[in-house]
Amino acid sequence: MPFANFKVPTGSLDEAQKERIVARATELYVELYGERARASTMVLVEEVTDGGWGIGGDVLTLAMLRQSPEG
Repeated sequence: MPFANFKVPTGSLDEAQKERIVARATELYVELYGERARASTMVLVEEVTDGGWGIGGDVLTLAMLRQSPEG
């Protein structure tokens, strides 16, 4: 059974965006494995509590991610 797990910050995606992730991930597996994969593909969009993850040793928050990069 193909399986994809997307971990995203809580509140960063609306329901339509989550649906799009599920649909597009499923289509990718179908493209790779053929139509037989559609019925058994599982996609999990998992929301992680704000501040519950980090990159490069630094804890990230949704507010930090929403800041536009300085340039």
